[in-house]
Amino acid sequence: MSRRVRAPKRPIPSDPVYNSRLITMTVRRLMKSGKKSLASRILYDALKVVEERTGREALEVFETAVRNATPLVEVKPRRVGGATYQVPMEVRSERGVALALRWLVQFSRQRPGRSMTAKLANELIDAANETGGTIRKREETHRMAESNKAFAHYRY
Repeated sequence: MSRRVRAPKRPIPSDPVYNSRLITMTVRRLMKSGKKSLASRILYDALKVVEERTGREALEVFETAVRNATPLVEVKPRRVGGATYQVPMEVRSERGVALALRWLVQFSRQRPGRSMTAKLANELIDAANETGGTIRKREETHRMAESNKAFAHYRY
């Protein structure tokens, strides 16, 4: 592929049930081997469990979880004169949401338990309550950026 032209951003459609683009992005992140209907069933069932367990609207809890998991800064390696520095950079909003969704799915897969539905529901509830693996990962990312603040002048 040519390096001259950046690929255009494709519009992300809203999902049919909640009319939310975030839900569509999460379904695509959950999907394995092209099994989109299975991924959407897992997510919708997890959202039902979240609604039953918290007593709040599922979409509201989900959006809170994503907002809490979204990092503000991250570190990127930058090579300067033979040394590689971890340079703290601000995260664009699109990338922040993508990272948050990736971490939510990753840490829900790592949880012990039987069904992915239950694991995802627990991770969403934990992230909405500012606990769990996803939030720990965001805090770790922020700590890395804070400790490497001295190299901030190496930004591209």
